[in-house]
Amino acid sequence: MSGLRWHEKLIGGFRRTSDRLGENLTGLFARTTLDKDMLDEIEEALIVSDLGPATAGRIRERLADGRFERGLDEAGVRQVVADEIAKVLRPVAEPLEVDAFPRPQVILVIGVNGSGKTTTIAKLAHLFLEQDYGVMLAAGDTFRAAAIGQLKVWAERIGVSIVTGPEGGDAAGLVWDAVKQATATGIDVLIVDTAGRLQNKRELMDELAKIRRVLGRINPEAPHDVVLVLDATTGQNALSQIEVFREVAGVTGLVMTKLDGTARGGVLVAAAEKFQLPIHAIGVGEGMDDLRPFDADELARAIAGADPLPSGEGSG
Repeated sequence: MSGLRWHEKLIGGFRRTSDRLGENLTGLFARTTLDKDMLDEIEEALIVSDLGPATAGRIRERLADGRFERGLDEAGVRQVVADEIAKVLRPVAEPLEVDAFPRPQVILVIGVNGSGKTTTIAKLAHLFLEQDYGVMLAAGDTFRAAAIGQLKVWAERIGVSIVTGPEGGDAAGLVWDAVKQATATGIDVLIVDTAGRLQNKRELMDELAKIRRVLGRINPEAPHDVVLVLDATTGQNALSQIEVFREVAGVTGLVMTKLDGTARGGVLVAAAEKFQLPIHAIGVGEGMDDLRPFDADELARAIAGADPLPSGEGSG
């Protein structure tokens, strides 16, 4: 995807959050002084825009320390918001790197059913293929025939091999077979789908623990990544999912999907602030190229609705 098209998708994906922030800020700037009441109102506007209380509190302090006695306007506030969001996002903007030795790098992908997990696996595979890595998929969500079938369709569409088993089969055994096949055929990256049955945490925890034990017998470093897929349209509920999956599965990084303009994208900032887990990529549309690593400064400005940076001034 071209840089311009990605930027346009990014702006569109966070429009609901930036518009909501604008609506909440409108009317606050008729006054000439930035007093305590106005600071309180700005902080509340930031919180209801899903940025989270910690980030909102820091932005409030920054505005208070800035001595904006006169001339404060909405653009000025949005600039401060963008600056503070960028500070939160820069440390967590970490693309998935393929650096495992021996190969393959094993990536467990987890998330509740309906989060976009299967599609995200396909998009991650596409990203790795673009970097000339050999990729294999493993349909480890053996409890849902639909999940197995969907992943097979995606594997065929993007041109990668896939290891599947019968519905209700042993997920750990399937992963064992997949690692053996990936090793034998020189695959760089093995992406493993897993069950998303949070309604029974103990059963899910036991299954993931078994997969980990099996992987450990083949390669003590595996799984190299445990990536949680989050649906941005769930807003603050995404934070509770991180809590649970971190406990159940030992999450090492996040991917946030469905940032398509209807989502409450500010929750990305709240997640980064609260958990400081790497955010490997974000999804801003349905297309195969619509899942990408992100530039923290560019994303911060999209969320804040601030003017874009001049070309070449992002954080990388």
